[in-house]
Amino acid sequence: MTSKTLTPLALYEQVAEQLRQRIFRRELEPGAWIDELKIAEEYGISRTPLREALKVLAAEGLVTMKLRRGAYVTEVSRKDISDVYRLLSLLEADAAAEVAGKATDEQLQRLQQTHEELKRHTADAERFFALNESFHMQILDIADNRWRNQLVADLRKVMKLNRHKSLFKQGRIEDSLAEHEAIMQALLKRDPKIAMSAVQQHFANGLEAAI
Repeated sequence: MTSKTLTPLALYEQVAEQLRQRIFRRELEPGAWIDELKIAEEYGISRTPLREALKVLAAEGLVTMKLRRGAYVTEVSRKDISDVYRLLSLLEADAAAEVAGKATDEQLQRLQQTHEELKRHTADAERFFALNESFHMQILDIADNRWRNQLVADLRKVMKLNRHKSLFKQGRIEDSLAEHEAIMQALLKRDPKIAMSAVQQHFANGLEAAI
């Protein structure tokens, strides 16, 4: 990665975002120790904002800090992934049921547009993943519960530590798209029960692929 000089404003937050994306791209892999001196030199910063950034990532579960030893990228176990998917299933299925009952036609149309774009990017796993997440977050935004949104955002950060395993499992993208179609159709029919069930099935299948 080329060296970048960051602006002073909210420096530790900018550093946290830089490292967060490097973790998601697997440039920093699970279990890898974070070389504070090297990264501070790359970004042209002192170690103080870097350490503050690491505290942010530790609070999100993305890194694990060891006293007097530094920090490493968190390794997630099968139980961790199972627990995360279970909670996401509960939270997002509930949101989908709400959306089926209260979304405006315009909101559903925008969601449908995201789904259509998802169909066009099945050959690009990274783009598909980004659109997939956008689809889910749109549902949450329509349901409009900021506490649930925050919980889901944090859980999805942990889920991303394992996403490459599920993304590239043969046939998973096609299956995921079909599951999204079922969710979308339930929402368009404004059927809360079917929408909830479709989201639960989506996460059950996603968990199977992830572990």
